[in-house]
Amino acid sequence: MSFVQTLQEPKYWLLGIGFGLMTLNITLTWRYAPVDIVGTSLLFWGGAAFLIWERYRSFHLQSGPISTLLGLLIIALVLTKSSTLNTYDIFLRLSPVMSGFGLALLASGIKGLKRYWQELFILGFMSISTGLLLRIFNISPVTAKFSALVLWYLGFPVTQEGIYVYLPTGSIEVYSGCSGYSAILQLLGLSLLFLFMFPTTWKQKIYLPLASIILGFIVNGLRVAFMAFLVAYSDLKSFEYWHYGDGSLIFSMLGVLLLGGFCWVFILRHDPVHPKIDN
Repeated sequence: MSFVQTLQEPKYWLLGIGFGLMTLNITLTWRYAPVDIVGTSLLFWGGAAFLIWERYRSFHLQSGPISTLLGLLIIALVLTKSSTLNTYDIFLRLSPVMSGFGLALLASGIKGLKRYWQELFILGFMSISTGLLLRIFNISPVTAKFSALVLWYLGFPVTQEGIYVYLPTGSIEVYSGCSGYSAILQLLGLSLLFLFMFPTTWKQKIYLPLASIILGFIVNGLRVAFMAFLVAYSDLKSFEYWHYGDGSLIFSMLGVLLLGGFCWVFILRHDPVHPKIDN
């Protein structure tokens, strides 16, 4: 197909619009959002883009006037709101799924949304609020208890009360951002993405998400224990690097690597799986 013929295909225009919306969201997230949200955004956008790329050749565009207008309005809203951002806003977590809905409406209309449920589910995962989860069940005291237990096993004189972890020369408070929900949601979303991409048994569909939740909690608990150690035995610069700076990405990478290793050892190594392509 020549370049001119490619430009005449509506689906390639939609792919281009989708790439632009993805680039815009990632750029704004990189500029204004916390580091953990940046990593989650990259992973989930990449997963949704991969799922679309695997099946875009089979797309049959059949959107009606109302669906097209609604899709354009949603995309216009995303672009308008994005142009006004100059600080972190919850909209950065909502815009991926809004963009996905807008593009799906342009592509296949309201009746065709079910064709993109996997991609919309993955993008919607980014919009889940950890604050809402904490209101339902606050795991911060559990995280503090686990971190204190890790430090106690390592030989440190540690005590724990509620969400506070005390060492002789310093203490930390396990507030909402360090509760573990962010790490859990990130790995849970990746496990679901893996299930979308590879054929698995019903048992694997159960224990893989459970394993991702456990791994997310453990990795975050180790991170909190390390933060407590830095507060008690290091300087403020080291703490800020590992808590707010690039050092915090290492724990996210550790969680992803552990989950990837789990998938390899317990699923991929035993079963000759192939990428799943839905028509």
